[in-house]
Amino acid sequence: MDPEYAAALEQAGLLKGIPLPKTVAETRAISDLLYIGVHNQFLQSYLPPENKYVATDRSVPVEGGQITVRCLVPTVGDEKETFPLLVYIHGGGWSMGNVDMDDYLLRIQCVEHKLSIVNIEYRLAPEHPFPIPLNDCYAALKWAVSNTSLLGADLSKGFLIGGDSAGANISVVLSHVARDDPIFEGRRFTGMYLCEPNICHYSAYPERCVYTPFPLKSKFRSFEEYSDMPTLSRQALDQLNGWYNAPPTDPRFSPLLYPSHRGVPRTYIQAMELDPLRDDAFVYAEVLRDAGVETKLDLNMGVTHAFHYGFPSLPAATKVRENLKRGLEWLLKRA
Repeated sequence: MDPEYAAALEQAGLLKGIPLPKTVAETRAISDLLYIGVHNQFLQSYLPPENKYVATDRSVPVEGGQITVRCLVPTVGDEKETFPLLVYIHGGGWSMGNVDMDDYLLRIQCVEHKLSIVNIEYRLAPEHPFPIPLNDCYAALKWAVSNTSLLGADLSKGFLIGGDSAGANISVVLSHVARDDPIFEGRRFTGMYLCEPNICHYSAYPERCVYTPFPLKSKFRSFEEYSDMPTLSRQALDQLNGWYNAPPTDPRFSPLLYPSHRGVPRTYIQAMELDPLRDDAFVYAEVLRDAGVETKLDLNMGVTHAFHYGFPSLPAATKVRENLKRGLEWLLKRA
């Protein structure tokens, strides 16, 4: 483990992890305090001036209700200037989080990259189990491509999707859906950003994939090796998966199981070394490359899943943010 990270965990009394909360309310309270609160408090001093962007919350109709999307649009001298678009999906095991989770981080990226961003607040499990969070994000995605003028966006300059953890999982699924849906003809994704993605339920690891001659199942070692880490354990994953209640072999939950990965956009991935989901990132990068998808992967050494939210001041967390910046630059240059 990264020594600075280990020391921070020990000082916070978290080196042995947090006792598994019994209810979703307790889980959300911990997430709000340790992830959203700490993360945004640290990033507040890095926010760009408010006159450099416009932040607007808008309502998007979905089946059975409405959801919120937070739209970030750069402010420049020429009001007619347009920007590439990123549709972003927060993490939290499909049952935690909201648009505040990565809000400050995305405001920074909006200004640094002159990038319009739609940040989706989907409804959460267990109150809204699979496939409701996914369907909410799909509705928001279709809303975004239908409202580019409202967003100051030009998809020909770049059209990205991305997210962290569960948000990365939904991003991968939507990259397949958008690839195959005629509504996106002429406005396909040009890039995808995935941070510590969940790609396949551990009970559904496939022996092989259509484009890969090598065995896949034996490559998923991290789930057993790091099953008891402080920030994400197998117990916690089982609890989150249970709340989401998706069939393990459904590609809309385990997107590694899609029969084809050709035609999804070029992809930038970040993985954490001590994460039970680390090998999800490794295997998916291999599968994408074998399917002809340009893919880049960075491994953050000595750290666990989502550590950068709870300990944002650590040099290792700074590296995660720097990787995000460089990864978006790489995706946008190839749009």
